[in-house]
Amino acid sequence: MSNGKIIGYVRVSTFEQNIDRQLEGFKLDRVFTDKLSGKDTNRPALDEMLDYVRDGDLIIVHSMDRLARNLDDLRSLVFKLNSKQVKIQFVKENLTFTGEDSPMSNLLLSVMGAFAEFERSLIRERQLEGIALAKKRGVYKGRKKALDEEQVKLITTEIEKGKTKSSIAKDFGISRETLYQYLKLENCEASEIDIN
Repeated sequence: MSNGKIIGYVRVSTFEQNIDRQLEGFKLDRVFTDKLSGKDTNRPALDEMLDYVRDGDLIIVHSMDRLARNLDDLRSLVFKLNSKQVKIQFVKENLTFTGEDSPMSNLLLSVMGAFAEFERSLIRERQLEGIALAKKRGVYKGRKKALDEEQVKLITTEIEKGKTKSSIAKDFGISRETLYQYLKLENCEASEIDIN
């Protein structure tokens, strides 16, 4: 470990959090700091650190929730770092993951993964229950439509005039995929009318 660097990772999500206090008392060769919410998937300092670390380095993080957005993310990051022969230490939880195949490390990571899976299934179940109850009460509207009937007719007219679908999608602030879905729906409805 003597040839490796000791690196700190800090994430602060509010102005009140003190950056220095998270890794106070540690002698670090370099510190990477992200100032943003844990839900934010774009973490430039974390990405920079993942590129920077080398075999034999040790990363010190105040706590697990400072490094990852959720348990699945945490498990993935720990595996990624350990596969590069980088150790990671969480101060608050008093845990260090070295990448060595110790039964305890594997158990901890597996338990974390199982909790992440359980957490996702619970969230999904709650969403479905909430939608079902809202439908029963007649208050569930679903996702708001991007275009109304008049706009769809206008799009059809624009296409007949020879305007490109890409420019029409841009004008209406929708993706080309959404545009094609509306056109497909419009064609289906038109063919039903013709049949009748």
